[in-house]
Amino acid sequence: MTENVQIDNLDKKILDIITKNARVPYLEVARECNVSGAAIHQRVQRLIKTGVIKGSEFKVDPALVGFKTCAYIGVFLDHPGHYRDIIEEFKEIPEIIECHYTTGNYSLFIKVYTRDNEHLRNILTDKIQNIAGIVRTETLISLEESINRQIPVLSR
Repeated sequence: MTENVQIDNLDKKILDIITKNARVPYLEVARECNVSGAAIHQRVQRLIKTGVIKGSEFKVDPALVGFKTCAYIGVFLDHPGHYRDIIEEFKEIPEIIECHYTTGNYSLFIKVYTRDNEHLRNILTDKIQNIAGIVRTETLISLEESINRQIPVLSR
């Protein structure tokens, strides 16, 4: 479990700005926060070191690089204790971009991107459903991603 890190209002304002645009220059953040660029740099470094910020990345639009089908797959296991071994197997399937160990109906809930429905069927039947310990799967195909955002850190 992650330790609760203390962040103040300046940290929250910095996070609010940089989660909307990770490429914003520190000096621009500093101007908006009325502090020095060095102060922003130190704050961001501390937020990285404490794990509040988990890196930065460029987001690729899956459809524009040929992955037009997004699906969520609920995975039923023969025994919940096998989930760690199955996650290791999932790490070898690049189409799986998220995996969550969950409560409720599914032991694991995964998000996959495939080129099309045929590719999805192949991933399901040839890879995922062939993993020892998986009893069955339930697949939901996403028709549209309507919201994708960072968790809000400023009180609204």
